Amino acid sequence: MFWFGGENLHSNNSNIRYSKRFVYPFTALLGQEKMKKALLLNAINPRLGGVLIRGEKGTAKSTAVRALAALLPEIPVIAGCPYQCDPFQPSKYCVNCRSAYNGETPPLVWRRVQVVDLPVSATEDRVVGSLDFEYAVKEGGRRFEPGLLARANRGILYVDEVNLLDDHLVDLLLDAAALGVNYVEREGISYSHPAEFILVGTMNPEEGELRPQLIDRFGLCVQIEGETDPEMRVEIIKRREAFDQDPLGFLEKWSAEEERVRQQIINARHLLPEVTMAPELEELVTLICTEALVAGHRADLVMTACARTLAALYGRREVTESDVHEAAEYVLPHRMREAPPPPQEPEPPEPEEPDQPEEAEEEEEQEQEQEQEQEQQQPPEMQDDQQEEKDPPPQKAPPQGAPDVVFAVGEPFPVRRISYKVKGILRRGSGRRSRGQTATKSGRYVRSTMRWERQDLAFDATLRAAAPYQKRRQRDGVAVVIELGDLREKVREKRVDNFLLFVVDASGSMGAQQRMVEAKGAVLSLLLDAYQKRDRVGMIAFRGEQAELILPPTNSVERAQKLLEELPTGGRTPLSAGLIKAYEVAKAHLFKDPDIRPLLIIISDGKANVSIGEERPLAEASRAAEIIKDEERIKSLVVDVENSGFLTFGLAQRLAEAMDAEYYKLDDLKADRLVEAVHSVLDV
Repeated sequence: MFWFGGENLHSNNSNIRYSKRFVYPFTALLGQEKMKKALLLNAINPRLGGVLIRGEKGTAKSTAVRALAALLPEIPVIAGCPYQCDPFQPSKYCVNCRSAYNGETPPLVWRRVQVVDLPVSATEDRVVGSLDFEYAVKEGGRRFEPGLLARANRGILYVDEVNLLDDHLVDLLLDAAALGVNYVEREGISYSHPAEFILVGTMNPEEGELRPQLIDRFGLCVQIEGETDPEMRVEIIKRREAFDQDPLGFLEKWSAEEERVRQQIINARHLLPEVTMAPELEELVTLICTEALVAGHRADLVMTACARTLAALYGRREVTESDVHEAAEYVLPHRMREAPPPPQEPEPPEPEEPDQPEEAEEEEEQEQEQEQEQEQQQPPEMQDDQQEEKDPPPQKAPPQGAPDVVFAVGEPFPVRRISYKVKGILRRGSGRRSRGQTATKSGRYVRSTMRWERQDLAFDATLRAAAPYQKRRQRDGVAVVIELGDLREKVREKRVDNFLLFVVDASGSMGAQQRMVEAKGAVLSLLLDAYQKRDRVGMIAFRGEQAELILPPTNSVERAQKLLEELPTGGRTPLSAGLIKAYEVAKAHLFKDPDIRPLLIIISDGKANVSIGEERPLAEASRAAEIIKDEERIKSLVVDVENSGFLTFGLAQRLAEAMDAEYYKLDDLKADRLVEAVHSVLDV
């Protein structure tokens, strides 16, 4: 029978039901085969950990999830249980069912699988459950009121735009999905109940990414795109029009295919415990995960379970090598740090080149030692002249005395989300990337607190705090008595902007081996991402004798790109001038906006050969680094562009230590590494 508008509509197919509206059939969805298979795998084995569906708007993400629920077979539940306990598994009963049916056969009803929508605006108490306010007022006691996780038990929990959900709520969902139990400790309540559900999260990458720590917790991940084949697009239109014009007829047309897939799911569930996996295939799983450079062992475990589930879906009792490789397509995309390099034949060594980098590094070391001795004996004018005469040209870089060179900007690449919360600081402003607690009454109400500063009353939390004490308080004709200790204030969050200040070494040494090309490409990539998220970005370049603020704090990506293209490379390295200039710009920005926490991204090899005072260049740079370190509101990150060779100085690493900054090598100047580094620095 069909369910429509609360009335029963009978049909020949008794296994299909619809609540309040008709749902497009799962098997009628055209294309998006990987998404549909990922959903089926989780329906067969909910312990896979859910699926994250990444795709642009209008790619049938929501339709597929609701169609899956209509496709799944009905489940038996204990009548009247708010947690849909399985009457045939007493070990998984909730507290209420365990006490009510201890050793007895509970009454059962058959119910279709529910899809529980979790809105982005949901609060923690709505998700995990909270104090039953009505019971507390009437009876003067505490009782647990189930939340969305209770309704989702043995069903599907669907989170649309999961990347916009508060991080602490995502943590709660993923913990409950992994454990199968929801633990609640709040408002004087200590409670737990079963929470086994299929977690399905959808997101549009254009709206920002999930944090790496959270995205790894999803078992499977698929990337989907709209169909580009004109014939398929026309067929999608025809099917949708046919469904809208005659829903019952369309459903009847696809009922046989729906029943076939439904039976396939039932058979696979029964077969799954019998599926075995050979030891050599387990070794293959480990090898694939190792080559993908995944972090931890979660990928190995999920890939093994996914391969077994695929074998059950195909009706086999043994996992094959093809199952392992197919499982990798669902398990690794969101965990892979970088694509495995293709096999390449080793290039024949060049006879005259191997010693050249070492000689260049040795010459640079000798130059620094001689330069530091001459600083105490000769005036700066003579130092400049002699420096130009004696400095050998670095590899593929212009000589110090040669005209400046303008290097091209490297190809930009997509970057992951840079977001952070500054704990203990109430922030103002607006943006599209990071969430922060607001100092005003604007923003979304996420939780309550006992502090009473802005007088932004959290009415619900205040009532819950006062409810258990109503029977013992003198009401004097009022319904609820509120005392000062009951007052709770709202904690609000909103998206705010960030300030990233790039400090780029534009001296002659940056021309070696296309360092400046790569550095410009990375900076442009972050600038493009910052523009999309309404961030403020600035850039300082230091070369020759001074440092210059070439890009004041702005979000104009066109202006920034033009400045990058025109930025020359050449001359000496006034590192201390660059650090001092960065400190001054960051401090000035803090005066204008005390709520923001600037991040200095210093791209250099750490070498210095020009002072702005009387100290030696390296000593002066170290002192400037300590000044930045002492300002707790300024965070910093150092990217070392020195090539890894036989002889390295490690000056950039020493600079990072002096600044108490995060340190990364040039090889990490990639989208997944540099942006994760920025995230780790700012997420404090």
